[in-house]
Amino acid sequence: MSQAEVMVTSRIPPFLLAGLQERYTVHDREHIQDPRVLGRVRAFVGGGEGKIDAGFMALFPQLEMISICGVGYDGVDVAAAKARGIPVTHTPDVLNDDVADLALGLMLAVARKIPEADRFTHAADWLDGPFPLTRKLSGSRLGLVGMGRIGQAIAKRAAAFDMQISYTSRNPRTDVPYAYFPNPSALAAEVDFLVIITPGGAGTKNLIDANVLKALGPQGYLINVARGSVVDEAALVEALQKKMIAGAALDVYVDEPRVSAALRALRNVVLTPHMASGTTQTRKAMSDLALANLDAHMAGLPLLTLIPECRT
Repeated sequence: MSQAEVMVTSRIPPFLLAGLQERYTVHDREHIQDPRVLGRVRAFVGGGEGKIDAGFMALFPQLEMISICGVGYDGVDVAAAKARGIPVTHTPDVLNDDVADLALGLMLAVARKIPEADRFTHAADWLDGPFPLTRKLSGSRLGLVGMGRIGQAIAKRAAAFDMQISYTSRNPRTDVPYAYFPNPSALAAEVDFLVIITPGGAGTKNLIDANVLKALGPQGYLINVARGSVVDEAALVEALQKKMIAGAALDVYVDEPRVSAALRALRNVVLTPHMASGTTQTRKAMSDLALANLDAHMAGLPLLTLIPECRT
């Protein structure tokens, strides 16, 4: 196992890098100096947003598997990987709680204007008068775009706030008690908070467009803890600037880590740096699972968490 060579294709947690370096010969995508390495690399390890397309895979004739540290894997050309018989794994479930926690935190932050209130207090503006009234979260109507594991974890937390929960997804689920809507626009028209927690990729690009934002309306809030590509960012900026929606709280963006100046200039937006799974405990658990998948492959054992497309 110590002789196997792997390539890190994008930024990974230090826990994972340390584990790789203990077991394998590790190469960095950005620092390949010996072209002979391309013929020796047997596995890729990286984050789900890192681009691994057919052309890049073709450079590595001995590539056998791809281990993604993250639940999303929209940067991977899965069809190209499957065509070569290359399995792809990811790290589901271990980050559900953290993502759900941040989703609730973002809802509270944007509704109660917590970041703005913090600045207000730090600046001693309180001396000039009270902080403006904010929006109540408890008892509000929550709409979830996506009802997978993380969506259900968000719903569980929202229930403790006595929120009325509904959702949309490709198909209605029989294992949840929440109201189903056939599309995001229909859902947005009936909720106060619209939380995006659906996979990224071509199938959901700009799913949340101007029509959905119009349906959400001037009293509604958008929260995105999925992928930046799911939201039409230009339409969102316009909706926020024109107060077509009340506000937004975003953890993901179209061109990370570059966040548009227009978004950063808005007062009715809470912005966080793609940190939903960013706790020490969860990043360690994600790293352990990504490494366990790689170790299993190298040992000839069944892979622990194949992506759905590679299970058949």
